[in-house]
Amino acid sequence: MVFKPQKTKFQLLVINNFDSLSKWAVNPWRRYSLALTVILIGYFFGSSIGMISAVVELIDPVGAFLSVFFIEILIQFRLRLRFDKKKKLLVLLIDSLRLGLFYGFFTESLKLL
Repeated sequence: MVFKPQKTKFQLLVINNFDSLSKWAVNPWRRYSLALTVILIGYFFGSSIGMISAVVELIDPVGAFLSVFFIEILIQFRLRLRFDKKKKLLVLLIDSLRLGLFYGFFTESLKLL
């Protein structure tokens, strides 16, 4: 007999908040403003990781490994969610975060030339 794990209060709050965010983002302007916000957050984190690893100079390979590992995790999430019609907003946000991270890494690499 297989028991279904109970849903915790935190899990219910996260799921309910994401559902309400999906309903709020039905309007295209809201959806694109949310995607732009996530792109800018990704750019901030991408440029911050690049600056921190460039200043320390000891953790460049570790920073590169963690960055590539995180981006690969985002790619795997996207591959699992791409055919789910209810998760279109989540796929858009994952793609926006990846785009922001790539752009942040790219601009930091241009600074190092």
